[in-house]
Amino acid sequence: MSRETAVLAIDLGTTEVKAGIVALDGRLLGLARAGYATDADPATGQAEQDPEAWWGAIGLAVHELVRLDVGDVVAIGIDGHGPTLVAVDEVGRPTHPAIIWQDARSVAEQATLAAATGLRGWSLAGLPAALWLETHRPAAAAATRWYLATWDFVAMRLTGRAATSLADDQPFPDSATLDATGLPGAKVPSPLPAGSVVGEVSDDAAAALNIRAGIPVVAGIVDAWASYHGAGMARAGDAMDPGGSAGGFGIYWDRPLDVAGSFSTIAPLPGLYSVGGAMAATGRAVDWFRVDILHGSASTETLIEEAGTIPAGADGVIFLPYLAGERSPLWDPSARGAFVGLALGHGRGHLTRAILEAAAFAIRHVAESILAAGAEVRSMRVCGGPARSETWNQIKADVTGFGVEVPAVLETAVMGAAIVAATGVGAWPDLPAAMRGMTRTARGLEPDPANRGRYDAAY
Repeated sequence: MSRETAVLAIDLGTTEVKAGIVALDGRLLGLARAGYATDADPATGQAEQDPEAWWGAIGLAVHELVRLDVGDVVAIGIDGHGPTLVAVDEVGRPTHPAIIWQDARSVAEQATLAAATGLRGWSLAGLPAALWLETHRPAAAAATRWYLATWDFVAMRLTGRAATSLADDQPFPDSATLDATGLPGAKVPSPLPAGSVVGEVSDDAAAALNIRAGIPVVAGIVDAWASYHGAGMARAGDAMDPGGSAGGFGIYWDRPLDVAGSFSTIAPLPGLYSVGGAMAATGRAVDWFRVDILHGSASTETLIEEAGTIPAGADGVIFLPYLAGERSPLWDPSARGAFVGLALGHGRGHLTRAILEAAAFAIRHVAESILAAGAEVRSMRVCGGPARSETWNQIKADVTGFGVEVPAVLETAVMGAAIVAATGVGAWPDLPAAMRGMTRTARGLEPDPANRGRYDAAY
């Protein structure tokens, strides 16, 4: 197979890393993945991961891509889950397990930092977890030189340089403000614009990943924004369901919107704002049902096929998808899931259908207050593994009333990281141009009026 100029995109998700070789015109030439575990304790709210396990998984995935030998890599782009805190020493070795975005132990620290900085929610990034670490894990804090985001950790392991990657105009507190809260500002690296070059692949990283040294590494972004880029979101009214283990809904708008239960931030594109929210576990609910309840007796594809034979509304079965509490728009870590309306005539197809519908209702729940604040949806992109299912895509269209677009490359975070990398090394003049040149829509779906009324009543 002929080789062509390409970028290596590393998407560090919550449950697995995906690494892709992406041509400069957006074709996905190769994809590999490897997983890792989460150490979670619902009783305490703990949710942690081992950053060394991430690095090992990245190595496995990249080695597989190298064996494919499909592209001449001229840049590396990174995105990662967040807000997640990675505490490391001077050379990038973890001093404590990463405190991931599902962790619920830093509620008090969030309030402290919000009062001191005027920022809230995702705008605080991993800072609440860092303040929690300083207070509750003093030995680990004393050994820590840098507090990093997931994508900044990967960049440091690749290049040896610590930096805080921020989107243009993204607000971030200064060191003095952090010092006043008890969080040493000197442990937060200097900001670097996302899309700029952090450094080059070091000899050690090259040996670990079996790639050449000297490849430029571009400052990364959170996986949600990478997915937005990779789905081609570029205009006010473009909306997205990023799929993934959590599920979510986001929309670009031409002005900031203050919406209870959601976040409004400056978007990573000029003149736009991002407003939306992320749920806790709607994307994982099908896997939970298949593995933990059905003990793997049926494939995901079989379950969704059976769900497609069940009428809209699942014959009265309703699923509350709060298997890990809930984030947007409820923000209640104590919320719990349930099946409601069960009867003897219901089977696993009904329960699967109810789970798929619950994910769509969760999107509608987040979107409802955003639309009430003045936003309007042009269309909603659906991404990730769930977007492979036409049944699930149609359910989302019917429940929300939004037209649904399916990108040609469903691994939109991988594509978004590639877009940022390609722009960062000058292959495209700017992000909008790269998005136009590297993303495509495969197909679209419209809501079925026959089902919409039934879902309105159920909602």
